[in-house]
Amino acid sequence: MAYDFSVSGQHYLFNVQTFAHTVLALGGDSYNYAFRDRTTQGVIDDVASGESELGVVFETSATAAELDAAFDAAGLEFVQLVESAPRVALPASHPLVNASSLTLEQLSDYPYIYFDQGKDAPAAFFEEALGDQPRAKSIATTDRASLSELIVALNGYTVTSGILVGISDGAQLRTVALDADVTLRLGYLKKKGAQLDGTAARFVATLEKNLERYAKF
Repeated sequence: MAYDFSVSGQHYLFNVQTFAHTVLALGGDSYNYAFRDRTTQGVIDDVASGESELGVVFETSATAAELDAAFDAAGLEFVQLVESAPRVALPASHPLVNASSLTLEQLSDYPYIYFDQGKDAPAAFFEEALGDQPRAKSIATTDRASLSELIVALNGYTVTSGILVGISDGAQLRTVALDADVTLRLGYLKKKGAQLDGTAARFVATLEKNLERYAKF
């Protein structure tokens, strides 16, 4: 099925909200859009094949070279919108939630919840900064809601951008600065040389506003 506008993205809630804001702003009596949560490879494949016009992804200062090479090989380019520091997402009741900053060593007793990228995915494709670091306790999931529920139910944590703007996530989770020597670069993928049409341009403008408003350093 052909869509008037489509977006694929990693499992960030601000993707959903930006998409919803765009749909509401455009209005109309009829439309045919698509929004897809994907793995990192899934986002690349969707944009490269034309299944989606845009892909919302992040890279870190440590993974940028490998990811940029993968984007380039797929005929895509990454457009950075904002840079921020990684943060730890914890339940609001977690014993470490009031810390000014945390290290991975301090979190070693707690389960680490992360998004499964598939069996053969390179470490650079993880959606979490420092995702390649060994953990004694780790749980993979493929769903945003499951990740949040598991963090709360198991007193666990994940590493995120800190941009938690949704009602459900915001009510359950808090973020604390992660003491790490990497930065996050959030942006979008498009085909090389592609010009954004009206809907895509509006989505990107809204995404940039949301990221700038909530990104933390």
